Amino acid sequence: MIFKNFYSGFCLENEGELFSQYIIKNDFTLAGFSYGAIKAFEEALNTKRRVDKLQLFSPAFFQTKDKKFRRMQLMFFKKDANSYCNNFLENIINPSKVNCNKFFKLGTYNQLDELMNYEWKEEELELLVQKGTKIEVFLGSEDKIIEAQKAKDFFTKYASVYYIKNVGHTLNN
Repeated sequence: MIFKNFYSGFCLENEGELFSQYIIKNDFTLAGFSYGAIKAFEEALNTKRRVDKLQLFSPAFFQTKDKKFRRMQLMFFKKDANSYCNNFLENIINPSKVNCNKFFKLGTYNQLDELMNYEWKEEELELLVQKGTKIEVFLGSEDKIIEAQKAKDFFTKYASVYYIKNVGHTLNN
């Protein structure tokens, strides 16, 4: 079953089952993985409907990376999108052996640009908390995509942060 309140990560679609042990499926919860965490957050922030819980699985968090790193990622994608995405899929599953191929959907340059340059703003997180939304952030200690410790430090003030040992970006063993 596809959870309609789940936002997919970059180069993926319908991968919510990867987070089945954590995800809460109801009408008042929004969830998203990586790039999808940005989309879920923006929806929770801007919607007029009730959102009790926002679950962010390995949120795309690149604001601690320098501009050169972000430009290089975009350049590599533009040069060969398929190779970039294949390498990306290998890195998101590491260290697990979960197969993400069935969820693969080629991402776009605009999506990658948005996720690389997205800035999580503390005042927006605070606003969401003041609206009554509980935020949960799930991070893997062995994440090869984002700097999980820096993301943990950033989100801790506004969310319940679950820092899971020995898992990567997809939070799987």
